[in-house]
Amino acid sequence: MNVSCSFGGDSVVQAKLSSVPIVYSPKYKISVFGMEKFHPFDIAKYDKIYKGLKNDGYVTKHTVIDPAEVTAEEMLLVHTKEYLKSLKKTKNVAHYLEAPQLRVIPNSMLDNMLVSRFRKASGGTIEAARCALKSPKKMAFNLGGGFHHAKPSSGEGFCIIADVPIAIRVLQKENLIKRALVIDTDIHQGNGTIVCLQDDPTTYTFSMHEGGIYPMPKESGDEDVELAGGVTDTEYLKTLQGKLDGMFAKSKPDIVFHVAGCDALDGDPLASGKMTHEGIAMRDAMILAACKKHGVPYVMTLSGGYSKDAWEAQYKSIRSLLEAEVE
Repeated sequence: MNVSCSFGGDSVVQAKLSSVPIVYSPKYKISVFGMEKFHPFDIAKYDKIYKGLKNDGYVTKHTVIDPAEVTAEEMLLVHTKEYLKSLKKTKNVAHYLEAPQLRVIPNSMLDNMLVSRFRKASGGTIEAARCALKSPKKMAFNLGGGFHHAKPSSGEGFCIIADVPIAIRVLQKENLIKRALVIDTDIHQGNGTIVCLQDDPTTYTFSMHEGGIYPMPKESGDEDVELAGGVTDTEYLKTLQGKLDGMFAKSKPDIVFHVAGCDALDGDPLASGKMTHEGIAMRDAMILAACKKHGVPYVMTLSGGYSKDAWEAQYKSIRSLLEAEVE
């Protein structure tokens, strides 16, 4: 069931639920005969975050916004026809997802088990953006998405649909926005997003990432900040704070997409950051505060995070942002 953006209500719980739109579907979750457990990405983190927010009273299955899947027409605003055709073959998708064990999936089962899940979460990014533009709070969360390694004609890094660039193109086509800013704080550079939006004066890509790790070589976005390995909360937040006003001044956005990966956490197996849960929450609050300061709607997508506590860090951060919005 699709639930459109609506605001209002008179109970305390309803105030929480209605103050900030939350987009999510259980269909975001991938289940491939249990093989997904062997991939470094915890695909169950979307469910864990949703259940945590549900237990806190911020969302229920009746009030969460269940998005439509991104359509082929919408995907073609960014991806090539040839690439979308390639997503019908298991061998290609297994390669893009860097999970060769998935080759055992019959082509006939591929769309239902895998590709449609990415389409659903990508549709969630579009819906969250529309909600952020309508919401009195000027913010919305997609409890998924942020597939920032997907490129127009290829997928990689567990990303096969470029949801944020697609959402930008959809909003532009609908005349809802003219300009967009992407703030990517995943510790891995958002190389796919950069390629999708390269040489486009209506968009501005900011990526703050660790040097010397995937992807290599890096792409050249509008603004790239390379961090040394082992970055701490203090170092990270000081660097980010020094960049925010400048990127808003340069980009003059109508909307901000925050690709809020939390793989800068201490203990993440695919990076060497030393950030804490508190640091991730402060980072997200800092970006939202900048959006409010500049009067720009904010959209969060979850993106990466590979430590066992990645879901918890993002859950705590989102809960903290929601708590601050309760009147």
